[in-house]
Amino acid sequence: MKWLIRILFILVAVAGLVIGALLLMPGDKLGKILAEQVKAQTGRELTLSGDVRLSFWPVLGMETGPVTFGNAPWASSEPMLSAQSLAVGVDASALLAGDVRIRRVVAEDPVLRLELSQGRGNWEMSASQTGASNTGSGNADAPAPNSAAPAETGTVTLDQLELSNARLVYVENGVPQMDFSGVDLKASWPDVTAPMKMSASMPVPGGAVEVDLEIPDLTAFSSGAVTPLVLGLTAPGGEISFDGRVNLAGEMDGKTHVRTTNTDAMLAAFGQGGVSVPMGLGRVADVSGQMTYTKDGRISLRDMRAVLDQNSFDGAADIVIASPPKITARLSTGDLDLTQATAGSAPNSGGTGGGGKQAPEGWSQAPIDASPLSLANGTIRLKANSIAIPDMTFGPSDLSLNLDRSRAVLKMEPATLFSGKLTGEVVANNRNGLSVGGNLTATGIDLKQALTTLGDVERLSGTASGTLQFLGVGQTEAQIMRSLSGKGSVDVGKGVIAGFDLDRLMGRGEGSGGTTVFNSLTATYKIQDGNLTNNDLLMQLDNFRADGAGRVGLGARDIDYVFTPVALRANGGNGIAVPVRIKGPWSDPSIKPDLSKVIEAATEEKLKELEQDAKDKALKKVGEELNTTISDSEQVEDALKQKLEDEAKKGLLKLLGRD
Repeated sequence: MKWLIRILFILVAVAGLVIGALLLMPGDKLGKILAEQVKAQTGRELTLSGDVRLSFWPVLGMETGPVTFGNAPWASSEPMLSAQSLAVGVDASALLAGDVRIRRVVAEDPVLRLELSQGRGNWEMSASQTGASNTGSGNADAPAPNSAAPAETGTVTLDQLELSNARLVYVENGVPQMDFSGVDLKASWPDVTAPMKMSASMPVPGGAVEVDLEIPDLTAFSSGAVTPLVLGLTAPGGEISFDGRVNLAGEMDGKTHVRTTNTDAMLAAFGQGGVSVPMGLGRVADVSGQMTYTKDGRISLRDMRAVLDQNSFDGAADIVIASPPKITARLSTGDLDLTQATAGSAPNSGGTGGGGKQAPEGWSQAPIDASPLSLANGTIRLKANSIAIPDMTFGPSDLSLNLDRSRAVLKMEPATLFSGKLTGEVVANNRNGLSVGGNLTATGIDLKQALTTLGDVERLSGTASGTLQFLGVGQTEAQIMRSLSGKGSVDVGKGVIAGFDLDRLMGRGEGSGGTTVFNSLTATYKIQDGNLTNNDLLMQLDNFRADGAGRVGLGARDIDYVFTPVALRANGGNGIAVPVRIKGPWSDPSIKPDLSKVIEAATEEKLKELEQDAKDKALKKVGEELNTTISDSEQVEDALKQKLEDEAKKGLLKLLGRD
């Protein structure tokens, strides 16, 4: 028994001497030994600076000063890990059992660079990376030591990972995909059957982004399998949650929920500062759906439900992450309210939009903020029960919006407006200053609704169809309206003009309560420099027709137009054609008979009467002289010839001696 005690004593003494020697060994010697062991096990260079301090029980630990850990041979020359200080601790008793239970990994100011290329990750370390350095044989075909059967290893777990003020870099196939600085990160994986939990914080404009992540099966995830993932992210202005599946490449599929209380602030936090989301399109948002993300930066949303301010949508969307993002979506909604979409735009000195006052007789002078045209590219298809925009409301509509580099094309297939249908497209282009244009066909339009809304004209009513091509340029409503050019046509069925009575003006004396009822109205027109001109208006009424010609000032909001009745059928011919002139501002034009035309017509008629009277008297006098009845000027010549013949005959008979 004594010999057994002596043997144990000798073993303890030897172990104590070894441990004591290690503890008394200078830090640079310890660092060199550790670097050699890491090199032998991983094939990577480990560089330790400053003192290296070790602990052995119950935690086998190490604390160093500045440290770097080399990258994979196929990766970039930058180290995979560097830090100003590093502390690592491993459970010594678990290590004796063949398991690696990491108690702590604490790093200050670390830079962690993760690279993926052709399916290989620089975090993967195996015997294949060390075979070259460990083989002493010059025979290239000689197998590496222990290559016949890899040694079985125990479990690896992590109690505490803590990175302070870290920089995280992720590179895929040589292209940086992510580079975050100032990150504080904590992670824990206490057991192979327990979920890996991680939390991270990163400063961003307006505050910080906080991320909480949980992977229930880290072993499967690290092997490349698709595994469950639960993620929560909070940022200035909003939060994002995800519950689904993920793989090692970062591809995801699951239920996603995005809530924002200030979308502008959240966009700024993710690098989209200066963006102002229009009211009604998600200054406050709640979006949920089934989300799929692929490693090429594509997001698809299915079964999507989006509540954007006071509006809600259902549908599907595909998004390509870029600058700006590319969006393809099909949406449906009930009653869409965009009446405040321009609220809060740049300050202005007058006009509507942005809170200014509208000038009494002019369009808004407020600068139009067209910057939202650059927020995204793509195509959005929308079906809505109604769409309310400033000053007008669309009924049931099927719209398609195409966005391409600050140019928007809105196609109507069709849109319901003013109780009628619009088909065609409207374009807004803000690439080199703002311009707007369109090519539209309208059917069944309530003319009074349209003219009242668009130009404060309330006197004309009826159901209209027509075409319109237009183009305008400018940064305000006033500039655009004064620059308008284009052409079009209008065709109105039975309608009413309020404010004057053409029947009474035509002399019928019956009137119709201060209105004119017409059976049809047609016209074509041209637009140049904000002025609409027309020369072929034709209005059909029961008793006469009226032509029209003149100018409508779209920019100046005024009118100078003349209706002229023709082919009049009035009281047995007692009526007279009286042209009517409409002149003045849209809000209060004067409507009066054009007396100058009446005077001209009356004077011409009187002159004709005087001329006829003089002619009749002359013919009567000639008839008396010629002793015959003459009714027109052609008979004068015949009568004169006859008189001369008679006189010549009498003279000849007298010369011959006859009576």
